[in-house]
Amino acid sequence: MKKKILILGAGFGGLEMSTMLSEALGDSIDVTLIDKSDSFVFGYAKLDMLFGRTSEAGIRNSYASFSKPGVKLLRETITGIDAEAKRVTTTAGVHEADILVVALGADYDVSSTPGVVLGVNEFYSVPGAAHMAKLLPDFQGGDVVVGICGAPYKCPPAPAECALMMHDYVTARGLADKTRITLVNPLPSPVPPSPDTSKAIMAAFFERGITFIPNTRVASVEGKTVHLDNGTSLPCDLFLGVPKNRAADVVIAAGLTEGGWVPVDPLTLQTRYPGVYAVGDLANTGVPKAGVYAEGAARTVATNIISQLRGEPETARNPGAGSCYIEFGANRIARVDVDFLSGPKPFGTFHGASEALRVDKEHFGSSRRARWFGL
Repeated sequence: MKKKILILGAGFGGLEMSTMLSEALGDSIDVTLIDKSDSFVFGYAKLDMLFGRTSEAGIRNSYASFSKPGVKLLRETITGIDAEAKRVTTTAGVHEADILVVALGADYDVSSTPGVVLGVNEFYSVPGAAHMAKLLPDFQGGDVVVGICGAPYKCPPAPAECALMMHDYVTARGLADKTRITLVNPLPSPVPPSPDTSKAIMAAFFERGITFIPNTRVASVEGKTVHLDNGTSLPCDLFLGVPKNRAADVVIAAGLTEGGWVPVDPLTLQTRYPGVYAVGDLANTGVPKAGVYAEGAARTVATNIISQLRGEPETARNPGAGSCYIEFGANRIARVDVDFLSGPKPFGTFHGASEALRVDKEHFGSSRRARWFGL
């Protein structure tokens, strides 16, 4: 009998894991990959759409292009997860598995921040970024607040990128003198594991007159006022929000979470249920909630599953290391390489902003489109 492997979520983790399993085992296994969406979107592409570099259609990678031996990708909405039985209920029926991998990413809890509305005044969802992109051409200057509603949140450098790209945008439109940009962040610095990266971002902020408010989160948005959790308020003509993140409701309802996230062994990604793994943004591993870390975790789980099915020792361990590209404006990109798990504490290496690193970032996307979708 073929082993049945059920993967929930076709993001970085689910796509890489199913690809690895297919490459190693082909039609000898039965992998089912489930996602409610019809396409995959690189997180960083939402900023490109927000500032008019591309369209919504241009950032979507259709799942119709995904074809791997031994793998079927189903577009269904997950309505229930029984981790103990490794049984999943969807809008189309029930799926049972020998191995279950939960890779549904992080969801948004806008209800915890009054005035923040999904798809309206935030740029972290595709509908939100698309809506904000339509509003920007009518912006004529004023107070812009890039506001984070809670930590941890997906892609830690993205709000800083948004502030810098916003400065580029208003400069190109001749509105820089009429615009004041503020970034509110619950973290102590833009990228805490890499002081060099944070120093470079803060220098870029200083050059552009961007205000950075650390150790503070957005508590609510009311009209043209943003209220902060320290009791102060900011005037705001344009709010670009980062909603509070947490695991999806269906994962919480399954009893898989503690404090909004799924506890796992950070090195093997095993949950407390035998044969059940959690990979990516919803897993509490101590690493950032970013695609490259989800991909590394997925490779670990896939490698150990392959070893298990071949009767070999399961020796793979989550590296907890990855690279993040950071838009610095003026067509320049920096990169930070951060290792979270191999040493006594996280450490990062900063590669300064340059136009040359844009080629690296483009290759990051194109290589994965080719690997996962054959594009």
